[in-house]
Amino acid sequence: PNTGGMGCYAPAPVATPEVMREIQERVLEPAIRGMRRDGHPFVGCLFAGLMLTPNGGVKTLEFNCRFGDPETEVVLPLIDGDLSVILQAGAEQWLDGASFRIREGQSAATVVASAKGYPGSYAKGTPIQVKSPLPESTLIFHAGTKTTSDQELTTSGGRVLMATGWGKDLHTAVKGAYAAMEHVTFEGMHYRRDIAYQALNPSSSTASAQAMTYADAGVSIDRGNELVEGIRELVRSTRRPGADAEIGGFGGVFDLATAFPQPGTRPNDPILVAATDGVGTKLVIAQQAGIHRTIGVDLVAMSVNDLVVQGAEPLLFLDYFACGALEVGVARDVVEGVARGCRDAGCALVGGETAEMPGLYGDGEYDVAGFAVGMVDRPRILPLLTDMIPGDILLGLASSGPHSNGYSLIRRIVEKEFGKGTEKTVDWQGTPAPFQAPGDEGLSLGQALLTPTRIYVKSLLHALRSLSHGDIKGFSHITGGGFQENVPRMLPEHLAAQVDVGSWTLPPVFQWLKAAGNVPAEELARTFNCGIGMALVVKAEKASEVIRVFQEAGEAVYEIGRLAARDAGVGCVLEGLSQHW
Repeated sequence: PNTGGMGCYAPAPVATPEVMREIQERVLEPAIRGMRRDGHPFVGCLFAGLMLTPNGGVKTLEFNCRFGDPETEVVLPLIDGDLSVILQAGAEQWLDGASFRIREGQSAATVVASAKGYPGSYAKGTPIQVKSPLPESTLIFHAGTKTTSDQELTTSGGRVLMATGWGKDLHTAVKGAYAAMEHVTFEGMHYRRDIAYQALNPSSSTASAQAMTYADAGVSIDRGNELVEGIRELVRSTRRPGADAEIGGFGGVFDLATAFPQPGTRPNDPILVAATDGVGTKLVIAQQAGIHRTIGVDLVAMSVNDLVVQGAEPLLFLDYFACGALEVGVARDVVEGVARGCRDAGCALVGGETAEMPGLYGDGEYDVAGFAVGMVDRPRILPLLTDMIPGDILLGLASSGPHSNGYSLIRRIVEKEFGKGTEKTVDWQGTPAPFQAPGDEGLSLGQALLTPTRIYVKSLLHALRSLSHGDIKGFSHITGGGFQENVPRMLPEHLAAQVDVGSWTLPPVFQWLKAAGNVPAEELARTFNCGIGMALVVKAEKASEVIRVFQEAGEAVYEIGRLAARDAGVGCVLEGLSQHW
């Protein structure tokens, strides 16, 4: 049979600041975040039973939804404050406003008295005598006791009662606990006489100094190798001419000589174009919702869309995944999205880096970055600034949602609408989306907001190759900053874009964000793409043909404006904001 704890002391010398920090970062905070992420934020006393390995690592044995026993009896005397206020604050969700402190320079120790036969079968109803007064700074906590009808105190459990002492140091606390236990007697009473012995006599410890490993410091080479093997087939799925998409070397190799096997596609005067980007705080939703398979698509999209607007064909991609503690399944899901994005863009995933950095990222947190390289023939580099004239038509290709921009504002709006408690916890999976995502109904809020960024590479390259050179004069990837920040980047200084925002319907997600957040139309336009993820300048007489080509490629296309002479340095004028948005 298993015995419960027979004694306890606090603070424990083995719980160094470094150990306590690891316990907080790798056990307590992840547990709380996990319950919150699953829509079940915990309220109450959560007790974690832990064990230290010979190398100083922390292992979790159990969680109990209560104070531990006999841990409770050493914690309570060390609390500087009113426990009832703390409990009330937790129940009413204003715990951040309650004062909770542990008495500094104080120690406590508890000794458990058990009944004869424990942990096997034991007698009940044995009379107990407690001599008073107890020594100063001591308490007797009752556990397995019962008062009979004639007010006699008797045993009724295996662990009968606990004697607790506290004082200026552990020696004083232990001495007090045993002194209090001398005031208790009952037949068959048993208690250990070595509680805190090892802490008071550290030289008696049989543990010898252990060699430290990289894994002890929180970095697992084995998990890293497991991830590499787990993503190898995903990476291979991105093969294209010029790259076999094998990983494991020191660098990714790309053969330019074989990259363009189709006649007439190889650039005569090749120029390399490079881009790098991340996903921003969209990652926070992915991590809190536990949805990781789409964020890799966003990562690829943000870089390859920046390449293709310059006329370049993306050739290769590299990813960077940074975390505090590598969770192989999560990282594999992210790479699965990266591979999907690379296939959509026609580029090879030739390598990457996984960085495990304990102490820099909290448990369950990660960040990603992407790097893409493409190639374009020098005469076909976009934009064609010298060819643009007043009257050129501005077209827009529909976005799939916010893409990967504006998510700090999105999260603030969502927390205001759906957040619960003082920490504004959002149940991303359990809350239905309050708007319809493109082509999907019945999605959760998290799923809808994690709709991946649209990758425009294949449709843009198809149009450039299908049309005559110069029919399309420039592209603009609409990202953070919206139209006003991005459209002028493809224009000459003497021209401006006049955009009629009534030429397309503001998608439901942006309508909801505007209403729920009371976001002014001007702010909406300079934060989000507002339904247009890619803008392009085309010859006026070729606009119909360009629209047809993009529609054939599966894009929703809108004629959204035209170019005009620039006035007062403003590169993009949004017309009809107050009327339509």
